[in-house]
Amino acid sequence: MGAVYFYHLTRRPLDETLSVLLGKSLQAGWRVAVRGREPDRLAWLDEKLWLGAEDGFLPHGLAGGPYDALQPVLLGNERTAGNSPHCVMSIDGAEIAADEVQALERTCILFDGGDDAAVQHARRQWRELTKAGCSAKYWSEESGRWEMKAEA
Repeated sequence: MGAVYFYHLTRRPLDETLSVLLGKSLQAGWRVAVRGREPDRLAWLDEKLWLGAEDGFLPHGLAGGPYDALQPVLLGNERTAGNSPHCVMSIDGAEIAADEVQALERTCILFDGGDDAAVQHARRQWRELTKAGCSAKYWSEESGRWEMKAEA
């Protein structure tokens, strides 16, 4: 049974934080699905990931292509990712269900600390997922480095 990690973004932008988390996931040998809500936002993120540092190349693709099953990182908005992920990373309030958390190695929920609606949504997700029996950790970068602030 996996765990859900909540990442409260207050210092670094989404694309930078996601690049780090994706790199660590790939090093662990995991396939990852990045789940968003808006196609334009996913296209923006796709571009940002391609323009990252040369030494931090992140092979990935947008869902809907002929090679989805081969993608180590697949960006999309569907619950069922075509790359059979070990990890799902939710951005921009994309929903994650308790049964998914329990079936995956890891689930990450990244949310913008400067957006009150995003913070409230993440709090609701925390309550729902922990009530359903999911193991959860809350990480904050408020001090300048990532620190675990809560665990359930």
